[in-house]
Order: sequence, then C-alpha cells, then structure tokens
Amino acid sequence: MLHFASNLDPSIQLAFTTQAEGNLALHVNDDPRLVAENRARLEDSIGVRRFSLNFMNQIHSTLIHAVDGAQRTSWSDPEAPTCDALVDPSGLEPLAVMVADCLPVLFVGRNPESGGSLTAAAHAGRRGLLDGILSKTVHQLRFHGAVQIEAVIGPSICGNCYEVPQQMAEESEQLRPGIRTRTSWGTEALDLPASAARELAELDVQVQLSGVCTLEDERFFSYRRSTDSGRLAGLIWRD
Repeated sequence: MLHFASNLDPSIQLAFTTQAEGNLALHVNDDPRLVAENRARLEDSIGVRRFSLNFMNQIHSTLIHAVDGAQRTSWSDPEAPTCDALVDPSGLEPLAVMVADCLPVLFVGRNPESGGSLTAAAHAGRRGLLDGILSKTVHQLRFHGAVQIEAVIGPSICGNCYEVPQQMAEESEQLRPGIRTRTSWGTEALDLPASAARELAELDVQVQLSGVCTLEDERFFSYRRSTDSGRLAGLIWRD
C-alpha cells in the first residue's frame, strides 16, 4: 500500500491499495466471495473491525453522503450508499473510495477551536471533477465545522496518458480552464490530477499529490490498460 501522513491529525491514516491487496470492487466481473476475502484481509491489515469500511456505489455524480456509523454484518446489509463522496463529521468511521484511473481524493478537516477532526473520501472522474464533486466535498466539510482542510490525491491516470477526443478536450477546457493538455505521444488529453490540485488550492486546501499514474505503474489497477481491471481503494481511518 501507498501510505500518506496527515499534517492536521497524526492519528488519522491515509493509504491507497495496490494490485497486491486484490480487487476490492463488487461491481466488476469478479467472484463476490473473493472480493469479500480481499476486503477482510484489508481490514485486518489496517486494524479496523470486519465490515466497518464504508464503501460507495459510485456513479460519477456529485452526490455526497454523510456516514452515520451504521453497523453491518455483510457487504450487502445495509447496501452501500449511491454517491461519489463520503463525509464523516466525527472522523471516526473508516472510509473507502474505489478507482482504476479516476481520482481517489482523501480529506482531513480540522477545527482547531473544538479540537475535532473530520474526514471525507471522494471519487472524481472526468465528469465528477468538471461538475464540482471536490468543491462540494470541501463545502460539506466546512459546513460540518472544518476550518483547516488537507487533501491527498491518490494514484490516477496522468495528463501524459489520459487521451480524449478533441471535442471532449475542448468542452472540458471551457468548463475548467487549464485542464486540456497533450499526451506524451502528441494527442489531445486532460490532466485531471493537476486540475484537481488547482481547484483545491484555490479553496485554501493543503494538497498532496501521489504523482503515480495508474496506466504507467503496473502495481495499480487501470481501466485504460484493461477493461477487465479490478479496483484499488483509497482509505482513510483512525488508528
């Protein structure tokens, strides 16, 4: 796993899984029993109780769900919420976001006056990024009391590799100036990590970038490399 330290709360851990931890998604073509085993091993490895990781049914939206600490005894009861960001005002619940080229973004919020921490995990593909999922997540953290906020942008496809049609590049640039770029082989491309980092910095969020491209680094799942790809997870939890 790729680990990051929180600058705002040392008791909060942030990490991104690799292919070594296995596929963690139930919605891809994989045996649900094997996915459940992968999730169980992952929870054991990070020291959280079984079935405590909060996953999402991600749909490339700007929907945000506030976790409530519901207890579960399986991955289907209760079902994962349909959304693309989870916010935990208590900072106590383990959160997960799954990707295979899109941006997994983990947040820590801090209220110095109360001494409390908040956490969030967001899935930002091209559509979600353009529609504002990251800024909406930041606003939700501030609504719940966060004054200082940091974010880690995990492994995702880089601007040198994310080739798109010309019309998509033009339309994306109109919505998000600076996102358009070119691949290393000279075709139209979008740089999602750089655009996300700029957006968050403009919102006064401290940003760390993993600098890892999922297409280039075969330790990570990549849908562009293989449409049968599994999914890695961005994880945020409290020790």
